[in-house]
Amino acid sequence: MPEGRVDKHSVRSAFNRAAASYDRAAAVQREICHRLAAFALTGHQGAKRQRILDAGCGTGYGLNILRDTFPDASSIAIDFAPAMLEQLMHSANPDDKPILPVCGDLEALPLASGSFDLVWSSLALQWCDPNRSLGELARVLKLGGMACIATLGPRTLWELREAFAAIDQAEHVIRFHEADFWLAAARDHGLQPVAHTREDAFALAPDLRRLLRDIKSIGAQTVGEHRRRQPLGRAAWNKLEARYEAHRRPDGLLPATYDLILLTLKKP
Repeated sequence: MPEGRVDKHSVRSAFNRAAASYDRAAAVQREICHRLAAFALTGHQGAKRQRILDAGCGTGYGLNILRDTFPDASSIAIDFAPAMLEQLMHSANPDDKPILPVCGDLEALPLASGSFDLVWSSLALQWCDPNRSLGELARVLKLGGMACIATLGPRTLWELREAFAAIDQAEHVIRFHEADFWLAAARDHGLQPVAHTREDAFALAPDLRRLLRDIKSIGAQTVGEHRRRQPLGRAAWNKLEARYEAHRRPDGLLPATYDLILLTLKKP
């Protein structure tokens, strides 16, 4: 789990609530899907992949990329939030190859061992225990199979953490694991790191209220154990806005940084 631990009930509830609004606010999540594809799938177009798992599929944006890259593969989409799967199936194109939706936990996949040629997971594993989740991905991969992962590092939403520090000592922003932690967990479960990188992605909005609303709309609001229990008063909100204003970009937008970790792993 992240260093500022979250409980699974909170995660599932947050993403169930966010399902209807997710696609309208998930611009950075879509960008990260494309970054993961460019990093991990370039050169694999047309490769024979019979079965693909989208682990933490959300509303299914990554599945479109996978379908375009591996048009003959069959796909299983798993997510912890039933409402996300409902959105996925509601928006599915009836002319496309069917996708099997499964509601399940990435730390205990309800899937047979050695079932998949490729596992794709974009912005889901950061909510999981690295050892349990990577152990499960290793288990369901076939020998020679590949895992393509985008997850988040500890600098995620650092601007928000810094701004809140001017108001109180509550842990408003979850601290995710370092890339080295993920790589070590992968090796512990017999997955060979093929490539990895770390880069920034940004959610953008014209003001702080909109930025926070977009973060909440994708289910990624802070849910740490030591978060503030009471709403911010006017004075505290004004102080938060003023502190965050220091990060405004030359184009007039406020950023929220996603500390992006991209991994390609192989089961030898």
